[in-house]
Amino acid sequence: MFDLSGKVALVTGASRGLGWAMAESLARAGAHVALNARDEAALGKRVAELSASGLRGEACAFDVTDNALAQRRVAELAQRHGRFDILVANAGINHRQPIRTFEQADFQRVLDTNLTAVWALCKAAAQQMIPRKTGRLILTGSISAINARPTISAYVATKGAVHALTKQLAVELARDGITVNCIAPGFFATEMNTELGDDPDAFPDFILSRTSLNRGGRPGELDDAVLFLLGSGSSYVTGHVLSVDGGMAGR
Repeated sequence: MFDLSGKVALVTGASRGLGWAMAESLARAGAHVALNARDEAALGKRVAELSASGLRGEACAFDVTDNALAQRRVAELAQRHGRFDILVANAGINHRQPIRTFEQADFQRVLDTNLTAVWALCKAAAQQMIPRKTGRLILTGSISAINARPTISAYVATKGAVHALTKQLAVELARDGITVNCIAPGFFATEMNTELGDDPDAFPDFILSRTSLNRGGRPGELDDAVLFLLGSGSSYVTGHVLSVDGGMAGR
């Protein structure tokens, strides 16, 4: 059910954190994974890690907010391998500031990365997938778009829009054999959440008190959910936002 042998995938924001974990899991499932981030050196190290484990991957460095370049990179990837099967649109940023002092330029920066770039990548991927009448799109949303937090108005707004975009694209692309789903992670110890610390069982009380399992996400707990949405077991699942959050969405 999790076999991705022969598939060609692009994972954005894949040099660290949840993006790297997802990219590695796709490679372990048999996919050839193009890892995207802006830091080519960091990607090179990750590709070397995959190769050392006998897995297939390549670096695909570009800034996701350069929409024209992103479209070219997706087209080049498809041409180089003769197919393009999977997009995991994961790259995202955050900016923490109360709304009374939140600058519009900072809001726009988050919007460009978390929403506009995701839309543009989905467009580029669809252009490659529609002629073959098959493909899988996974967008990374957030539990914060369901249960909001203070000081991250741009992040919450953009992730909520990603959830809505998932449903819209699922309807639009269904007749072309393309499924579109969204992962909404809860709180994981990543570089974006440095204030949480490294121990998922010792996250701040305000998080633990809102999480039914009373802990943060552990390494690997997001990966099987992603593989399910990419594998044969989810062939009748599209337009779904899957919360992987320890029960926070229900609190």
